Amino acid sequence: EPSLIQVGGLYRTQWVGVQGAPKTANIFANIPLNDKIELGLNFSNDKIGNVLFQNAFNVDTAYKITLNNDLNVSFGVKVGVDYLSFDFSNTNVSNDAQFPNTKRTVFNFGAGVFVFKEQFYVGLSSPSIIPTAIDVENSDDLFTNSPHLFLIGGYVFEATDDLKIKPSTVVKQVFGSPLSFDVSINALYKNRFELGAAYRYQDAISALAGFNITPSLKLGYAYDFSTSELNDFSSGSHEFVLLYKFDLLGLSKKYSSPRFY
Repeated sequence: EPSLIQVGGLYRTQWVGVQGAPKTANIFANIPLNDKIELGLNFSNDKIGNVLFQNAFNVDTAYKITLNNDLNVSFGVKVGVDYLSFDFSNTNVSNDAQFPNTKRTVFNFGAGVFVFKEQFYVGLSSPSIIPTAIDVENSDDLFTNSPHLFLIGGYVFEATDDLKIKPSTVVKQVFGSPLSFDVSINALYKNRFELGAAYRYQDAISALAGFNITPSLKLGYAYDFSTSELNDFSSGSHEFVLLYKFDLLGLSKKYSSPRFY
């Protein structure tokens, strides 16, 4: 909601039961500077395969324009730095010259546009526009980060005075990889209890639950059940989110209820 600072944290452990499966920790803050400009800070830590360790820090800035009929358009840019560490010490290629322990710092740039009203939203973004490749002597690229493109959209239906229903979708394109998409449906009861389900094409089925412990504090949990061959080796993925928001400019009294997205 406008005028509210939001801070939070996320932890995701993926493909539980698979040795070296990815784990992600993330802390973030969204800070409105005024009614048109918002600042975002984001730090994430990824551990993949007990080999790749990635720390990323990003700063986001968004500028919002309000058009007729309460239609809003927000333009955003992101700049950041990624610190990558490759450690093969505990693998069977630890003495292979093609897999040296390597550390690199790379810069990242992204941009996007978000159009929204109280009832719906649609957005297009690329969090990593510039491709990045890290190579080492006598080897192919050790790490490649291809440009990503995301298209998102959702609509909120007022089923009753107490119940809101939101179908939504995310379409993802990583250049050089097949198109992927998610479809989901969430229900919010009395602006406090949230339940949802999602399907990721040829990958996973997800269930989620959220609970507004107080009007300012929200706890969320999601479970992914793999529909691919990984299901034979993994018991699924778990994700936990904690979000806290508080009024900065004293303007929240203008809004009768939280936005359901």
